[in-house]
Amino acid sequence: MAISFNKRELEKKKEQKRKEKQKRKEERRANASSSFDDMIAYVDENGVITGTPPDPDKKREVDVNNIVVSTPKKNEEEKSALSGRVEYFNSDKGYGFIKNTSGTDKYFFHISNAPANIAEGNTVTFELERGEKGLNAVKIVLTK
Repeated sequence: MAISFNKRELEKKKEQKRKEKQKRKEERRANASSSFDDMIAYVDENGVITGTPPDPDKKREVDVNNIVVSTPKKNEEEKSALSGRVEYFNSDKGYGFIKNTSGTDKYFFHISNAPANIAEGNTVTFELERGEKGLNAVKIVLTK
């Protein structure tokens, strides 16, 4: 079977590339120092990577208590009772929605967190608690 001129040229180029790659690999092996100390890098106090170790005489003492790792803790806020009106209530299913009188927000509530005689149109006071799908009204009390 005859090999075309182009195919022979391509094979020669591939072989030449393999030889060059092997040569570069051997050069790296010959010139490389496998010392672990040559591979270590240091970071100075400004965050710059250097090849020289830090000077122990310039070491500063750091007060561990002044380091803030996370967000500061929230101060416990007193939960104030909100007022609202029962916008919707389904007694068969046992849930409803309360519309806050100081805004347009509506909050879900379950009958287990409300008095038994609650109905649509009642004015109530309630507190909020985070639920699976958002804020829920809890500790619901009827107002007169």
